[in-house]
Amino acid sequence: MPIDSRPRRRSLLATGVTGAAALVLAGCSDGASEAVERERSSHAQRLRRRAARDSVDLLERYDRTIDAHPSLAGRLEPLRANVARHVTAFGGAAPRGSASPRTAADPGPAGTAVPADTGRALTALANAERATADARTRALLDAPPELARLLASVAAAGAAHAYLLTNGE
Repeated sequence: MPIDSRPRRRSLLATGVTGAAALVLAGCSDGASEAVERERSSHAQRLRRRAARDSVDLLERYDRTIDAHPSLAGRLEPLRANVARHVTAFGGAAPRGSASPRTAADPGPAGTAVPADTGRALTALANAERATADARTRALLDAPPELARLLASVAAAGAAHAYLLTNGE
């Protein structure tokens, strides 16, 4: 009977596991420790704090818009929930609920009140989302790799929010 010269599944699995272990160990070299140090640097921490603050400001805009236009709550709450998750992803603490210290007519973080017209209110919120996404995109240039990935992901979510606010229903 001829001996099958093809590799067996077990030997392929063992080779794959060994190769994966070698890659993991290679990743734990000085390059990996340098990446960790960059993520923990004071510059990276400032970028994280700024991103968290920007998300809190955006969250407050959502709250004030919902307070001014309760009929939009069903449409805005899922987007608001995403923004609250962005705050915590950047290491910040999201305010609880939609109780903002400001009223709808009071100026918010950007010094603008919520427009009385629902269409304009959605446009203003979409513009805030776009501006925040643009700021995060610009911050990518100076961010260490892991933070850059997070900033890019959240910027993309903000762009999607802006689209949904102006075009989606």
